[in-house]
Amino acid sequence: MKGGIYSDERCICGKALKDNGRSLSCPDHPQFKATSFKVKFGGITKRFKAYNAADVFLNGVRHETNRRTFDERNYHKDNPLSFTNASERYKKHRQPNIKPTSYRSMCNHFDKAQAYFKDRNVRDLGFADFEDFLATLPQGQKTKKNVLTSIIAMYNWLKYRQEVYAAPDFPKVEFELGYRKTVDKETQQKILDDIKAHEPFKVWMGIKFLSTYISIRPMELMNVKWSEIDLKNGYIYIPRPKEKKYKAVPILQDDALLLSGLPVEMPRMFLFGDNGKRFGENRFYKAWKRATTRLNVEGVDLYGGTRHSSARALREYFSPEQIKRATMHSTNAAFERYFTMEADDVRSIYQQSAKVINFDPVLTLKNAGNK
Repeated sequence: MKGGIYSDERCICGKALKDNGRSLSCPDHPQFKATSFKVKFGGITKRFKAYNAADVFLNGVRHETNRRTFDERNYHKDNPLSFTNASERYKKHRQPNIKPTSYRSMCNHFDKAQAYFKDRNVRDLGFADFEDFLATLPQGQKTKKNVLTSIIAMYNWLKYRQEVYAAPDFPKVEFELGYRKTVDKETQQKILDDIKAHEPFKVWMGIKFLSTYISIRPMELMNVKWSEIDLKNGYIYIPRPKEKKYKAVPILQDDALLLSGLPVEMPRMFLFGDNGKRFGENRFYKAWKRATTRLNVEGVDLYGGTRHSSARALREYFSPEQIKRATMHSTNAAFERYFTMEADDVRSIYQQSAKVINFDPVLTLKNAGNK
């Protein structure tokens, strides 16, 4: 049979000690018995202090071989299939392909899971293990769902690499997303006017764009570079949107004029930045919160007060399908490569969204320059 139990010790006669089924001893001097043992099985060498423990281990790996479930990696010292090591390898694999904020969230998910599962083999974990783990988390159902989603993605990757034979069954986590508080257009306009009066010009312009172009998310707008603005045709291009589909957003003529009046910077520089550096990811949010505090508008965040509020106000003028197209939740990538009819249709919706944001582009730029 494959494998055996051995010892580094030798008899006083110099002969190696042999396995007699009960211990290791010298064939010629049976009174000399081994006190330390090692199992050799293929590329595995594992040491034991007792013969019985070595015998149990050897029979176990032989049984796994017969069942065709034996994997030598399970017995390596670095334990690559432990939950902690497997998840660390998965994190390293994912890091170059996801945003830093997404990577930090994923790391947070695996920190929780590693503290619970530690070095348990990923192949040994099943439905009950994950259900018990989720029960230990003090966070709400949404967070539990996110943690579980990261774990499921790791198992799919391990399965693709053939490091696990099949992904286990996972528990279902049910949750219902809460609704963001919104404001009417009149209140939104007051907040924008306050931001315009107290914040830098580009901060006001950015939040105004978020209120008008309801297909653009705050971080997408924050990441726009000068090379991604087409003033001639009236577009802002979003090459790395959340939907993972290239997105072209048609902009209004007034806003194109507003942008054309700004000092032109290097193509690879961020539109919303200072001294070549992009604004911090919370720059718009903090400005919005300061304005809502000054105006005693409570419980409305930047996302709810701009995109959600504008989309909700548009229901008076457009059908849900038209608004959905304007938010670009389910449109074809980049409006089927700039179909004029669709672009004009979306511009009309944005024009209605911006209709209460009254300003003279030339006068605004002049005032911005004075400021």
